[in-house]
Amino acid sequence: MKASAFSYTRASSVVDALELLARHGDQAKVLSGGQSLMPALNLRLSAPDLLIDIGAIPELRGVTVADGVLRIGALTRHVDVLMSAHIAKHAPLLTEAIAHVAHPAIRNRGTFGGSLAHADPASELPACVIALDADIIVRSKDGERRIRAADFFTGIYETKLTPEDLLVAVEIPVAEPNAVHFFHEYARRKGDYAIVGLAASGIREGDMLTNLRLGYFAVGEKATLVDASRFLIGRSVTAAVLAEAQVALNAELDPQEDQQATAEMRRYLARQLLAQCVSKLLGRPDLEARVLA
Repeated sequence: MKASAFSYTRASSVVDALELLARHGDQAKVLSGGQSLMPALNLRLSAPDLLIDIGAIPELRGVTVADGVLRIGALTRHVDVLMSAHIAKHAPLLTEAIAHVAHPAIRNRGTFGGSLAHADPASELPACVIALDADIIVRSKDGERRIRAADFFTGIYETKLTPEDLLVAVEIPVAEPNAVHFFHEYARRKGDYAIVGLAASGIREGDMLTNLRLGYFAVGEKATLVDASRFLIGRSVTAAVLAEAQVALNAELDPQEDQQATAEMRRYLARQLLAQCVSKLLGRPDLEARVLA
């Protein structure tokens, strides 16, 4: 299929883009990397009157660190995230996760902010920013506001962005010295959509976790920060404690059933990922096989 007819304009600055969005509202779509939008246009799942290309706005690109905060511009491409020394040092979860995003051709064009704004429930990056307790920086003609990543995603391809909003950056607290992380996803082939995935970030002190954030993806309508982590914080984790957390996780998730997997299969894989995560974060290989049936 081919896209329906639309007008095209290239924004020269953030101010220019915001003026265009304010003028055209929900009749406009923002084009950044285009790796999700262009297929949607060609399949006529999206039919805007105007396409606003923000790809030439330099202030939306790049990675910086200041005052204990890692800032990633919305137009920073996946490949640049993968190669960034700042991200490898201060948010290594992203370095690990970004290698699972589609294929090199997609990573060379796709953008960090574009992936978040698209809000695919099977995408890796929404779960990562939730696990890292990031803030999403959004601008409109009325000014700038910050939205916690855990609150930003509202449903399938839905976020708290309004038609007049532009996602401009993501800010993440730099990793503490005793920070630990975990990332893994199950997919039929590398680069395919995930069947189930988990991005986790925590703080380890001795043989315990004093903080743990578990961001699951591909198990519901949006990336989800699960409450089951509370069973694992501040406790010596035994097989019984892990099983308690898995029971809570099982009740908390509401996965979909599709051609890739049943809902129960997704729950089982989610429980398995939890065991693998705790095993890695605590250096406890005895826990990896403890998957509640």
